[in-house]
Amino acid sequence: MEYYFKAFRKYFNYKGRADKKEFWYFIIINVIIAFLLGLIEKVFRPSMRPGTSILAAIYNLIVFIPGITVGMRRMHDLGAEGWHYFIPIYNLVQACKEGTRGPNRFG
Repeated sequence: MEYYFKAFRKYFNYKGRADKKEFWYFIIINVIIAFLLGLIEKVFRPSMRPGTSILAAIYNLIVFIPGITVGMRRMHDLGAEGWHYFIPIYNLVQACKEGTRGPNRFG
């Protein structure tokens, strides 16, 4: 959970680096929380259509900015520009790689 909250402490910080653990823990915990919120809402609103969880949607809005910033810092850890995070598939492949050892131009 430390890595999850670390992303929130750096809410608007696009500079620096995020290691693989920080990035993937943030993503995995977000998926689990959104799933649980959807499940809770389905229990209390059984007539709800699939994919219409209000709680999960609000949660996703809250984590939208930290998700982008941690992704951009992850690209920095690999030595790439932050905007590479917005290239589909490429960012997923890059995010699975080991980061640059030692300092790079991003810190």
